[in-house]
Amino acid sequence: MPGRKLFPNSVIPLPAGLGLATQGLLISPAEPRHRAAAMALHFSLGLPEGKQRELEDRVAAGEIIPFAEQARDYAGDPAAADRLARWLTAQGYTIDQVTPDHTTVYATAPAGTIEASLGVHMVRVTRDGHAYTAACDTPSLPDDVGGSVFHIGGLQPFLRPNKHYRISHHKPAPDSIPGDDTDLATQQKQKKKKKKPAAADPTQPPYTVPAILKAYGADGLGLTGAGQEIAILIDTVPLDSDLTLFWRANGVSTDLGRVTKINVGGGTLPSPEGEESLDVEWSSGIAPGAGIRVYACGSLSFTALDQALDRIIADAAQRPALRQLSISLGLGETYLQGPSGEVATQHQKFLKLAAAGVNVFVSSGDAGSNPDDTGHSSKGPLQVEYEASDPCVIGVGGTSLRLGADGHVAAEVAWPGSGGGKSVDFPRPAWQVGNGVPAGGQRLVPDVAGPADPNEGALLYLNGQKEQIGGTSWSAPLWAGFCALINEARTKAGKGTLPFLNPLLYPLLGTPCFRDITQGSNGAYSAGPGYDLVTGLGVPNVAQLVSRLRDS
Repeated sequence: MPGRKLFPNSVIPLPAGLGLATQGLLISPAEPRHRAAAMALHFSLGLPEGKQRELEDRVAAGEIIPFAEQARDYAGDPAAADRLARWLTAQGYTIDQVTPDHTTVYATAPAGTIEASLGVHMVRVTRDGHAYTAACDTPSLPDDVGGSVFHIGGLQPFLRPNKHYRISHHKPAPDSIPGDDTDLATQQKQKKKKKKPAAADPTQPPYTVPAILKAYGADGLGLTGAGQEIAILIDTVPLDSDLTLFWRANGVSTDLGRVTKINVGGGTLPSPEGEESLDVEWSSGIAPGAGIRVYACGSLSFTALDQALDRIIADAAQRPALRQLSISLGLGETYLQGPSGEVATQHQKFLKLAAAGVNVFVSSGDAGSNPDDTGHSSKGPLQVEYEASDPCVIGVGGTSLRLGADGHVAAEVAWPGSGGGKSVDFPRPAWQVGNGVPAGGQRLVPDVAGPADPNEGALLYLNGQKEQIGGTSWSAPLWAGFCALINEARTKAGKGTLPFLNPLLYPLLGTPCFRDITQGSNGAYSAGPGYDLVTGLGVPNVAQLVSRLRDS
C-alpha cells in the first residue's frame, strides 16, 4: 500500500464472508452496532537499533541492569511515540497510556474508527460460544507515523492464552473442624462428643504446604520470604475467605494485610474460577513472609495482559522487593504465528524484567507436547506454548509426586500433561547447555519442574469449598515462592537479589540442587538422565539451591 506500512504480524488472515468457519472460528459480518462498540488496542514500538540485542547479551551474562539505567539507555524514541499518539488522537482514538519507556501506546476507539484509520475490515468472530469484533485482514499506518511501530495488538481479541490449572475429579473429604465448611449440625455433634476427628494424612493428596516444603527440601530453613514481594498476573482476584481457610488448614502464619489486589483496568473483575486462588494460596503458603501483589487485568486479552505487565514493570522500578512474578497462562506458538508481533511485544517486556532481576516463572502447559488452541487437549500440533518459551522467563514443567509414609518422596515421574518441546520463535540461549540438552538451535522448554498432576494434587479452597487441584499452574507459583526464599537468604547474607535465574541454574544440572526426573513422557518427548523436554533440569532441592545461590 503506497505511503503506508503494513503489519502482517498483527493478525491471522480471516475470510470476510457470512457463516464461514475457519480454524475453529465462525466468521460473520459485523453490523453497525458492532462497529460502534469500543475496542482497546496497543501499538508496540521498538528499541533503537542494536539496543535490544545488547540488553539480551547482558542478561545472558548474568548482569543486573537497574530500571534507572534501562530508562536512560534502553528506552524507545519519545518523539516517535508522541507522533503516533497525536495521529491516533486526530483519528478519533482516546489515548489511555503511553508507557514511560515509550515502547507501548494504549488507545481505545470505536471499531468503525479503527476500521477506517488502519485500513482493515471488521467481522464478527465466534469462538467457544463467545463473539468478538475483530479485524480480518492486515492493518497499516502511514509511513511517517508507523516507522518505529512493529506491532498493532488487540485487533483479534478472540486470540488469548489459556489458564493452566486442572481441578481433580477426586473430591477431598470436607473439613470437620468447627468453624470451617462443615455443616453446623455436624459441628455441634463433634463438640458434644468432645472428640476431634482424625487429621488428614499429610502424605496423601491433596498435599498441604508443609508436605510440599518437606518434599522439596524447603522446610526448616528459617526462611519465609520476608522482605520479598511476589507478583501474580491473572484476570481476577481470589476471595479473602478462601485465603484465610487455606492458611488455617495449612498452619500458615500470614494475614490478608500481605495481599494487595490491583485492578489494572479498573473495570468489573470476573468471579474466581480457581487459577487466581491457586496462585495466591500456594505462593503465599510457600513464602508466608512475602507480600503478594495480584495484578488482575480483567480479561485475558493480550492488550489487557500487556497493560498489566507494564504496570508490574512500573511498580517493580519503585519496589525493590518485587523480584518474583508468577504467570500460569499460555497459548501454542503455532497459533500466534500470524500475530507474532505479540510475542515480540511481550518478549521486550520480559527482557526488561529479567534485566532488572525480576524472575518470571511461567507454567509450561497442561496438554503435553501437542496442545490445541484450548490448552486442554493434546490433539494439537507439536509445539510449545508461549509465554513459557520466552528466553527471558523460567519455564516450569510438571511432575506426578507420590509421598511415602515418612513424608519423603517415594516416587516422582514426569506428568503426561507437562508442556515441553522446541520453540519455533526463539533461538537457543547461550546458557541452555548441559547433559541431555539435545543438539540444535532452538529454545527448549521447560527449564525446571514441580508437582502438577491433579490426581496427586494440591489442596485448594475455592468459593468456600475444599478442592484438589493440579496443572503446571501449581508448579509455577511454587517456584516463585522458592525464589522469594532464596532472595531472602541472599539479603540476610548481605547480597543483592538474584539476577535472571536461568544462567545460574543450568550449571547446577547434575548437582544435589536438582533431583533428576528420568521416567515418564508428555507424548512426543520422554524424561531421561540430565535435561529433558518434559521436566527440564528436574525438581529442586531448595536447601541446596539456597546454599549454592546465597553467596553467588
